[in-house]
Amino acid sequence: MRGDEKRQEELFACGSLGERVPAEHPLRRIRVMTDAALEELKPELEAMYAGTGRPSIPPEQMLRALLLQLLYSVRSERMLVEQMEYDLLFRWFVGLGWNGGVWDASSFSKNRERLLAGEMAAKFFRAVVEQARAARLLSDERFTVDGTLIEAWASEKSYVPRIGPRGPRGSGEDGKFLLRDTYVSKTDAEAGMYRKSLKTGWRLQHMAHAVSENQHGLVVATAVSGPSPRAERELALAMIRRLGQRTQVRSVGADKGYHERDFVEGLRSMGASAHVPPYAGRRKRRCWIDPHLPDTAEFRNSQKRRKWIERFFSWLKNTAGLRKTRHRGYRKLDWNFTFAAAAYNLVRISKLLPAA
Repeated sequence: MRGDEKRQEELFACGSLGERVPAEHPLRRIRVMTDAALEELKPELEAMYAGTGRPSIPPEQMLRALLLQLLYSVRSERMLVEQMEYDLLFRWFVGLGWNGGVWDASSFSKNRERLLAGEMAAKFFRAVVEQARAARLLSDERFTVDGTLIEAWASEKSYVPRIGPRGPRGSGEDGKFLLRDTYVSKTDAEAGMYRKSLKTGWRLQHMAHAVSENQHGLVVATAVSGPSPRAERELALAMIRRLGQRTQVRSVGADKGYHERDFVEGLRSMGASAHVPPYAGRRKRRCWIDPHLPDTAEFRNSQKRRKWIERFFSWLKNTAGLRKTRHRGYRKLDWNFTFAAAAYNLVRISKLLPAA
């Protein structure tokens, strides 16, 4: 017997949104870890708001919504708000009810400054890392460091000569003046003109740095700077130095770009070994590491684990949508990059932990 199509809408709905989400859905485990991290940050979140006045949007819901934007590759906050109107999975994860109203897209821009001032991305990132450490998923001795380029929200046409006198010395070797000393972008003054190789064109870009541990490839430290090989090595040493305050760093893996005297000797002064490939070819450069180190099993394993951080950068640009930043300046880019690293760790931890 053929059933008749019912066009009368239901007036009431019985049950909760959680019943609509499958028990094996990966967002369930991510929601548990997210709630645990936000519960730990509740004192900091309460300190950012006044005790009187009109109630605002809960910051926990804002942070969960930003997590969904990264996990599901939502291009803009306006599209995110639109999807939360009809997507029951999004409503359940954020914490909205069946009939709960969704805030306006402009609420993100109005509340972002408060979250930036409270450094909530860095605190949330540390809370997620502590969960991984409590689950014994982190290595306290073997790490990998690398950097990636993120295109700035500025056009190359905005790169114009600086107005005013130049400084006494340039930023290059021996005080030479470089292009970034004489030119600046009118749109994003902190972005720098940079190209990765001779085969690529010049673009206004930022550089994002990360340190991952070698047991499961979880990100444990992040930083943002201008596009410069020297800044890449200096920030790598700074992040390793901060990690050394809690752990005993034994080795740090990296690519050939880090095979420089300042990086190798800087790690050596901290009691760590630099696992960087030696240069080869006709124009062989000086080797700053032990010549016998590349023949050891420890070095080969470190170079093998180095691919984990490349997976994070691939996820960052393809899934999280940070191939090109949507904001200007280091401050907002650093917040988004750190929050994206926390989201990546949540995905990795949800796959590593045994099913509850």
